[in-house]
Amino acid sequence: MNVLGFTILVTLGSLLAGFLGALTGLGGGVILVPMLVVFFGIDMPYAIGVSLVAVIATSSGAAASYVRDGLANLRLAMLLETATTTGAILGAALVALSIVPSEYLALIFGVVLLISAVLARKVRTEKDRPSRSDPIAVCLRLPGSFPGPQGDARGYHVQRVPLGLVLMFLSGVLSGLLGIGSGAFKVLALDQGMRIPFKVSTTTSNLMIGVTAAASVGVYLTRGYIDPALAFPVVLGVLLGSQFGARLLARLSTTTLRRLFSLVVLILAAKMIWKGLHP
Repeated sequence: MNVLGFTILVTLGSLLAGFLGALTGLGGGVILVPMLVVFFGIDMPYAIGVSLVAVIATSSGAAASYVRDGLANLRLAMLLETATTTGAILGAALVALSIVPSEYLALIFGVVLLISAVLARKVRTEKDRPSRSDPIAVCLRLPGSFPGPQGDARGYHVQRVPLGLVLMFLSGVLSGLLGIGSGAFKVLALDQGMRIPFKVSTTTSNLMIGVTAAASVGVYLTRGYIDPALAFPVVLGVLLGSQFGARLLARLSTTTLRRLFSLVVLILAAKMIWKGLHP
């Protein structure tokens, strides 16, 4: 394959990654890493490095729309970022010191995605929805509202803030290790752990992943793992795709988003587990 053909294919694949990343809260990195490794033969550390740059681009492209439309919880995102950025720096340091081999990274990635796909299928009923927020959430003014299909404001509660901080620290470690922004883990922590509506979970995750990725991308840059020739088409495609995804998300039902999230993550989990078992 010549350079032009390679660039076009990478750009198209990145556009799809940005589109799905914005819709599901995964940030695109969860799709980019296996795409670059499995289909284009890029070494894992280089795929992770350019993916982190693309994750920042995805977050920048979609998060502004989500905050403007009242879908993302900005106050909650800023609180949880204190935990997830700390974990991201730790995860990046583990990769930079070559403590975790590439095939183990792929296996970890695949297992995390597999668990994410199963848990994402769990839909909360009316009885499962919290009737009040926990005291910490009330004290920090974390509960909020988001626009419904008819434009009406729907209030929601926030629960188990300490659990959310612990899960976000772990998601930050995964982000630094895997270069994915750990959007899948963030969405699950917000949705299943803190009982926040799925649309708010995905949009708040998109807002957070760029900050998480920025915390660890410097380590990859200093190690020479970010190739500008590869980063340019990836970032261009991801930015365009995330804009399309952000516009479509508000029109889709929660059930559709859950199914899409689960399907994409399940396919990627299978690919990365296979890659880890057959390096």
